[in-house]
Amino acid sequence: MSQLVHPTAIIDPQAKVAAGVEVGPYAIVERGATIAAGCRLAAHSIIRESTVLGENVVVDSFAVIGGLPQDLSFSPSVHSCIHVGEGTVIREGVTAHRSTQVDGITRIGKNCLLMGNSHVAHDCQLGDGVILANNVMLAGHVHIGSRSFLGGGCGVHQFVHIGQFVMVAGNASVTYDVPPYVMVAERSTVTGLNLVGLKRHLSRAAISDLRACYKQVYMRPGDPVKLAKVISGQTCEGKDFLACFASSQRGRFSRSRVQSRSLPK
Repeated sequence: MSQLVHPTAIIDPQAKVAAGVEVGPYAIVERGATIAAGCRLAAHSIIRESTVLGENVVVDSFAVIGGLPQDLSFSPSVHSCIHVGEGTVIREGVTAHRSTQVDGITRIGKNCLLMGNSHVAHDCQLGDGVILANNVMLAGHVHIGSRSFLGGGCGVHQFVHIGQFVMVAGNASVTYDVPPYVMVAERSTVTGLNLVGLKRHLSRAAISDLRACYKQVYMRPGDPVKLAKVISGQTCEGKDFLACFASSQRGRFSRSRVQSRSLPK
């Protein structure tokens, strides 16, 4: 046995484990799991069947990846998967469940960070670079856009879609779809644009356009969904921000759930 695999680790013969993968003491890799090169599985980590880990994924102690969905109607005989993108780090005690759908995939993107004891439920879809702080709770079928950050202890209702570059405050409760590029706090409250994050990644033109779109939608009297239909974004980012209001399945934050304040410069 390779010196990178501790002798107390249990790896099913039907699992596909690339050469050079580190497997710590008492770690378990079940049949049908696929572990790509460069992965590191810490002591007592568990990789369930039909889990696919991309290259250089780190799974820390007591994390369980690919567990059965917590859905009373789910049959364990259903073939489904969970895919974790390359470079993602999964810290201690994280749980992430496979899909409830036949041949469905719960997907965690590349270079994500799932901090201790966070939970990703069945059928969730996380974009690249998503960060979940400690104790974040994602219910089933939640979508999180790339480079969004969810603060510690926040909870997200099932089927909610959160756009890219969103900042969710710790202990927030998110029950409605969230447009991209904004900040959310408390109970479904949009508090402004995520300007700190935007300045790190977007052009001045894109940020200026997002400011204008945000003000037109959220800082004028009327229904934001209706307001978003009658204005036009000048950049791809502005257009994405406005388009999300028409595509929402759970409804967007209405004006009554938006703090009335001016945007900082």
